[in-house]
Amino acid sequence: MRQAFVSVLIGLVLILSGSLMAHIIQTSDGTEIEDIRIPLEDGSQLSGYLYVPKNASPETPAPGILAVHGYINSRETQSSFAIEFARRGYVVLALDQSGHGYSTNTAFSNAFGGPAGLAYLRELPFVDADRIGLEGHSMGGWTVLNAAMAMPEVYQSMALVGSSTGAPFAAPGTPDFPRNLAVIFSQFDEFSTLMWGVVKAADVTKSEKLQAVFGTDAPVKPDQIYGSVDDGTARILNQPVTTHPGDHLDFGATADAINWMDTTLGAPRGIPANEQIWHFKELGTLISLIGTVVFLIGSFAALNLTLGAGTGLQANNAITAPTGVSFIVALVLGVVMPALTFFPLTHFGEQLPNFGVFRQNITNQIMVWALGNGAVAGAGLLIARRFGLTLAPKGLLAALGAAGALYLVSVAISLVFKVDFRFWVVALKPLGLHHWPIFLSYLLPFLAFFYLSHAALIRMIAGKTGALSQFGLAWLVSAGGMTFLIGWIYAALFAKGKLPDFADPLFSIVGIQFVPILTITAIIAVVSWRTTRAALPGALLSALFVTWYIVAGQATHI
Repeated sequence: MRQAFVSVLIGLVLILSGSLMAHIIQTSDGTEIEDIRIPLEDGSQLSGYLYVPKNASPETPAPGILAVHGYINSRETQSSFAIEFARRGYVVLALDQSGHGYSTNTAFSNAFGGPAGLAYLRELPFVDADRIGLEGHSMGGWTVLNAAMAMPEVYQSMALVGSSTGAPFAAPGTPDFPRNLAVIFSQFDEFSTLMWGVVKAADVTKSEKLQAVFGTDAPVKPDQIYGSVDDGTARILNQPVTTHPGDHLDFGATADAINWMDTTLGAPRGIPANEQIWHFKELGTLISLIGTVVFLIGSFAALNLTLGAGTGLQANNAITAPTGVSFIVALVLGVVMPALTFFPLTHFGEQLPNFGVFRQNITNQIMVWALGNGAVAGAGLLIARRFGLTLAPKGLLAALGAAGALYLVSVAISLVFKVDFRFWVVALKPLGLHHWPIFLSYLLPFLAFFYLSHAALIRMIAGKTGALSQFGLAWLVSAGGMTFLIGWIYAALFAKGKLPDFADPLFSIVGIQFVPILTITAIIAVVSWRTTRAALPGALLSALFVTWYIVAGQATHI
């Protein structure tokens, strides 16, 4: 009991200290951050964080930069660029694309929100409307390209990070469009074929599409300026040594964007590009993210013990663990099936009708994968004749209480510090009002998956007595296969310069998140067993946590 309450306290300390650290870094050098909303004519709205440096005022307007995240991300993903631009005296609008984060409507609508974001930025009285830059990562690049197409005369430069001109969502690039363009494309970018028509990202210099933008028939020379800044035809290619999502954690990519904006807009404060502090903000939100896990699991255990959730269940809920060949078969299936079915089932999920209920396409694909693997677990339970349901109602109350407590903490942190709980592509943030119906629609399918998978998992760990041995086995079954799959994919990418043929670029990146999330749910399953002797409470907590995590972080399409 005491250990559980200590975990709750430690979790809160980590959350508060990490969030405070992140807030101090993103407001360094006198920057103020405002959570803004931009109303649109169709009744929807865009959200964003507005970074205002201390040098910006109506009397001394500062240059502005519209910074936009990529697909199935949010405004916080742009922190490395936004923090460093603001420190150097630029007013930065880090925008949530349409249908992402707290922006309503649907993904891809209203030209991704780019034109409205640019118009809003230019109208701010403390922004120099004659010195506007555009920066976008991945689909955020298409967002700022749409802004440039809508208002071709009102911006001075653009940095496309892990992005491209042309199809499928922007006008073709030419030696004159867009104005003063930096292409920052990493050497191991997973989307090289989609963006620039080359199999290996390192070969982007040979891309005919890129050469057309640079006005040359020869391979583009990295780090060399083509054209003229004065007449808007300047071009440069930078190739950081990282991946597509790695652009957000790369000092080189950030420095390249800084240098380009300083070159084309005029550096307001003259801080060297290599003097960066954004990584301390990332460290702060990582500390707070770890704190959320400690707090959630500690709260769950403490509430279970306080309520006596396991009282009277031990004698009536004895489980005989499989042994011998049965154990080996269950272990192999548990490890292999999630990884083996990952790409086929998520691809199949793309064809799933939304029924007017399931409104997030990527979440649909994850849901189909989850239900497919839940069916495998359920079949195993039926074959073993161990399929049963212990309600453990007090454990269910503990799950609801722990999830609710963490949610309230996340809302308070967001309001006070203007940060979420994140590291890199893993991020937990409060739901917007428009997310709640979506959350409820996906909760039951994910609950079904976690109940079946946790019931099968608990049957395996029941033969172990120590918490560490139980967790080790639970992790291997829950996340071991996905960890191996993602490790294999990225080892191949770094060794050969391209993804394996079977790997989908988008879901290779999405798959990275499965490793920490399934690790967390494995811990929850073990805690549920040790405190309630039942699978359902842990399954409910996992479903609440994971559905919240996915829905808040995904794009809305319907």
